[in-house]
Amino acid sequence: MDRDEIVCHCMEVSYGEIVAAIKANTLKTVEDVGEATNAGTGCGGCQTVIQEILDEING
Repeated sequence: MDRDEIVCHCMEVSYGEIVAAIKANTLKTVEDVGEATNAGTGCGGCQTVIQEILDEING
């Protein structure tokens, strides 16, 4: 996924912003990402993708 690709369209949060927040704050859950970036807090449609990004980063 490209760093500039929008993951959360409701809140206009990109893949790169989510990855940076996960790494900088050692985020572990979709809820953590939502608190840090607002991603996934609108309609919730992107929460599956956020979980996939968390799995990719955290193993």
